Amino acid sequence: MDSPGGSELFESYEQDFEAIKVSLHERLNASGSQTGEVKKQTLRATDREIDEANEILQQMEMELLNLPQGSRTRLQARLRGYKTELDRIKQTLKRAQSTSRSTADRDELLGGIGGGIDLDAASMDQRTRLLNGTDRLADSSRRLQDSHKVALETESLGAGILSDLRGQREQIIHTRNTLLEADSSIDKASRTLKGMARRMATNKMITASIIIVLVFLILFVLYRKIFA
Repeated sequence: MDSPGGSELFESYEQDFEAIKVSLHERLNASGSQTGEVKKQTLRATDREIDEANEILQQMEMELLNLPQGSRTRLQARLRGYKTELDRIKQTLKRAQSTSRSTADRDELLGGIGGGIDLDAASMDQRTRLLNGTDRLADSSRRLQDSHKVALETESLGAGILSDLRGQREQIIHTRNTLLEADSSIDKASRTLKGMARRMATNKMITASIIIVLVFLILFVLYRKIFA
């Protein structure tokens, strides 16, 4: 279901990204005052969170494929902004890693035990968010598969409709040809009937002429017999 600003799932990814971004800034800021193994653990945890942020951005890109063009264009601009922010964080991490000390004293190692506990809790939180992100990714994949299935069904239905239309077109053409043949036959029959009518009229005129001539001859014969 789409919200007024776009996809609710996309907005959920945005919230996850913002949470990770805050955590990344906190870790990078904390690493500035850390040394030795504690700092290395912080930077490794930061690197893992960056990977998680990358996965969330990829999920956001997949979700954009399910949105209408208007919402997609607007959200793509926001996604580009998130990528830019993440690139800046990556650069900050690289600088922190390049300046990190290669060794640490014993006190810093022992002091890192408490930090390690915090990092374990943070790792659990990361795994939880990663599992949630994986579930959302699977849901997005299912939605894409459903959309693909609907597209295939629509294509099949369209092909069936086109086939039916071709069959109807052929029937219409056949019917039209039959009507043209029938019209031609009617014209021929009409011409034949007209010819027969003209011949009948001619025969009637000839018959009438013969009768008139016979009557005239009979009258002539009678006249000769009476007045001869």
